[in-house]
Amino acid sequence: MYAVVSSGGKQYKVKEGDTLRFEKMSGEIGEKISFDKVLMFSDGENVNIGQPHIENIAVTGHIVEQDKAKKIIVFKYKRRKRYRRKRGHRQQYTAVKIDTIKV
Repeated sequence: MYAVVSSGGKQYKVKEGDTLRFEKMSGEIGEKISFDKVLMFSDGENVNIGQPHIENIAVTGHIVEQDKAKKIIVFKYKRRKRYRRKRGHRQQYTAVKIDTIKV
């Protein structure tokens, strides 16, 4: 059994017991969180696809971690022009463990 949920402008395939990194969400560690934008649900035999969302499916979980991802380097360069820009970026994320997918 799995579902596809939308959060932070991205889509995630979730199953019960999975731990996923979502875009930064507000909340403390251990706090319950629910996803109301369920785009698709499959129970192994049947597949329900929302138009755009499914109303009677609830995906719940709890926050495991609030952290930043590894640093990436953004380097801009134009040859023969003496143009170089080096900048780093660390994206914030929220790790959520999926508890239940209720039908």
